[in-house]
Amino acid sequence: MAVAAPAKAVSKTQAGDAFAVISTALDGAFYRAVNPDLAGSGLDPIRHYLASGWREGRDPAPWFSTRAYAQAYPEVIKAGWNPLHHYLTVGRYEGRDVVPSSLADDYLLRRARRGEEPAWSFDSLTGGVQAADAVAEEAAVRHRERTLAATEFDAAFYLAANVDVARTGVDPLDHFLASGWREGRDPNASFAVKDYLENYPDIAAADVNPFIHFLGAGRAEGRAAKVDLGFRYEIIKRLVPLEARVAAVARASGKVKLGTAVALAKALAGARTGLADLHVTFSHDDYTANTGGVQLCLQREGARIEALGRDHLHLFPIKPWPVVRVRAEAGHLGVLLNGRDLGVYAPNTVTDALAKACRAVEPGQRSFAIHSLLGHNAGETADILGAAGLKAGYFWLHDFASLCAGFHLLRNDVEDCSAPPPESAACGICVYGPWRARHVAEHARLFERLSLSVVAPAQTTLDLWRASSSLPVAAEIVLPHARLVERGPAPAAPADQPLRVAYAGMPAAHKGWDIFRDLAARFADDPRYRFVHLGGRAPVGSPIEFHKVTVTDDRPRAMQEAIEKHAIDVAVIWPLCRETFSFVAYEAVAAGAAIVAGPDSGNVAAFTEAGGHGLVMPDEDALAEAFESGEVLALARAVRKPPLYDLAFSALTVDLLERAE
Repeated sequence: MAVAAPAKAVSKTQAGDAFAVISTALDGAFYRAVNPDLAGSGLDPIRHYLASGWREGRDPAPWFSTRAYAQAYPEVIKAGWNPLHHYLTVGRYEGRDVVPSSLADDYLLRRARRGEEPAWSFDSLTGGVQAADAVAEEAAVRHRERTLAATEFDAAFYLAANVDVARTGVDPLDHFLASGWREGRDPNASFAVKDYLENYPDIAAADVNPFIHFLGAGRAEGRAAKVDLGFRYEIIKRLVPLEARVAAVARASGKVKLGTAVALAKALAGARTGLADLHVTFSHDDYTANTGGVQLCLQREGARIEALGRDHLHLFPIKPWPVVRVRAEAGHLGVLLNGRDLGVYAPNTVTDALAKACRAVEPGQRSFAIHSLLGHNAGETADILGAAGLKAGYFWLHDFASLCAGFHLLRNDVEDCSAPPPESAACGICVYGPWRARHVAEHARLFERLSLSVVAPAQTTLDLWRASSSLPVAAEIVLPHARLVERGPAPAAPADQPLRVAYAGMPAAHKGWDIFRDLAARFADDPRYRFVHLGGRAPVGSPIEFHKVTVTDDRPRAMQEAIEKHAIDVAVIWPLCRETFSFVAYEAVAAGAAIVAGPDSGNVAAFTEAGGHGLVMPDEDALAEAFESGEVLALARAVRKPPLYDLAFSALTVDLLERAE
């Protein structure tokens, strides 16, 4: 029989303490053993008992009967108390009795037969007094620990860093103290659980909460809260072997439910022109559902195709692959027709359905552009295009995937490599090295079967690609994604305000976020500077002033408008990789900001130097020195009196098609 309980629970203080108190007394092994209906559920016994188990009459330990306590003291239940919580914190001091669980004897006998020591002695089962004394003492310790941890525990940080915990609605501090620290979850941005346990094996051997130890004794002993060897060390430390990433996405792709050839044929039959006038594009993901530079490019290209009244068929891997595929790997394709989702299909199904649909209509103007081959197979891609009667088209250099699986050309994701010869020893120490041959071979097959004009959004991009590639091309073209159109002077800026320094975009390491973050931390108390982050989201625990900005097809100038609105003087654009084209650099200059860039930033450095738009520093030490000395103050709006610009965006492949007409 379940224990009746009123809808109104105990006070917030009582509820907040309950988890910490009950966690000291509940016998998890016993709870699981006597409640077989919970087997395999993955539920935490403490949370289950606290949330519903006691109401269902379940017993938390061999020495305590929930039903017996509830029947003996109905006023406790009427007040909304959890029986075990009440006994440990109030009842035992009032001399209330407890009765062992009716399931205790059988449970302990089974443990004895297996040669296991019981979690509770038979002596403690006779009234539970001795056990309760030990539990009460432990509860007091846990209470002191919770009070100590609460002084520096960052609940917002914890929930943002652990979305799975946030979804449960549990108290984040309770979760951290009960299990989070054992799972390596950090209590705030300044303390690393794993670092502390690895650095101090005596603490790990003692099996104590490292955060509690640090707050109570470790800090006074001079122990470090975390290891800070720089963000590059952290990136390398977290690197996942490419083999594991590929295997995971291959498994996930193989489980996707596929559409039929009949369904795809029916969907294609509803095309705007019946596929007579058709533009086919390939990329690494669904550009209508994701954000980023390539996605915005495809949105603009698709909008112009629609304006011309042509059909637009877009194909993308339904799961995000980090590499190009070989035919033996299951990689199913998402299909969009004129921006409408048609479902997921096997590549050969797409080929057959497209061939049938294209044969049924007199061909008009047909074209294609490959924006990314990631997740695609070269042979399947050529087969699909052949089904539409297409062989000559465009291959965009949005990245360097045609040179290496490390499409940013970052050795181990931390250092520019400039695409050395494939036999280079440098490739042997890079996580992407063993996969480079696959990328080179697949792109070679693609270029052999098709007649491709390579299009780069910047001359520096084309120069690097040509220096490292021997692929046969029909033509080489440079077409920037945007250009500046002057619209007048920027409003006058006060000469006495701090230099407003911004990072614009998502806080990604390869985009230079960590370099900006460290710069902001170093000069946080310097009255000469004010640091601002403009982007889609702020990183967990960041103290930098943040303003949400999201660039979309409907609001293509959102970042430019934000930089102008907040009167940003300097945009620090310091990607670790060679940018093929930097929208942010153009947006910053258009809005009146100057650029500070690094030497290996590709299009960013070239654009900055060619237009006199700011400073290109030789390294990160020089960057810090420019702020220390005040050299960077010369880039203030009040000093430069910059012009403002409009951005004229390219329609990408459509611009090239119109040139050819």
